[in-house]
Amino acid sequence: MTIGVLALQGGFQRHLAMLEQLGVEAIPVRYAQQLTNCNGLILPGGESTTMTRLLESEGLWAAIASFVQSHPVFGTCAGAILLSKDAQDARVKPFEIMDMVAERNAYGRQVDSFSAPLDLSGIGAQQYNAVFIRAPQLKLTSESVDILATENGRPVLVRQGMALAATFHPELTADPAIHRYFIESVVPNQKTVVAKKVVAHV
Repeated sequence: MTIGVLALQGGFQRHLAMLEQLGVEAIPVRYAQQLTNCNGLILPGGESTTMTRLLESEGLWAAIASFVQSHPVFGTCAGAILLSKDAQDARVKPFEIMDMVAERNAYGRQVDSFSAPLDLSGIGAQQYNAVFIRAPQLKLTSESVDILATENGRPVLVRQGMALAATFHPELTADPAIHRYFIESVVPNQKTVVAKKVVAHV
């Protein structure tokens, strides 16, 4: 298994380190051709307008848009915004694969960053301390999106098929529970989807 981490901007290095801690081969993705070597992709936090501009200028947007249609993807903070159907900002061009609307910087500015305990029993993990930095808020628009964790009643960790999104920064904690969930529960789902397609085709 090889997991790519988009490495144009934001906290990609910590995601790579977390994957390596779990014994997973991880590569920084800067070019479209690198996606052919990946079983899944992580879109890190950062600044969603800047990430959109870089994705387009580096010729990566279309390649990733195609990749995430048939491969597991995990978006954190800005990465979660890029997975939404609507980012409510003309400067952001999301991949539109999760039925949700993302409100950028909904918790305020950098100085309003905070941490909060989350109940991750839904993914078989212990209580978890999440770090929120200029975090978005998500409005789910379909029952197809599963809520895996909430903070103050708001969905902060959600999944739809092979797409996982967190409004916080799991790479900034010492606990690899969420990355482990992505690797062990979301990525293997790709094989199931492919198998169903093969059966249907036959």
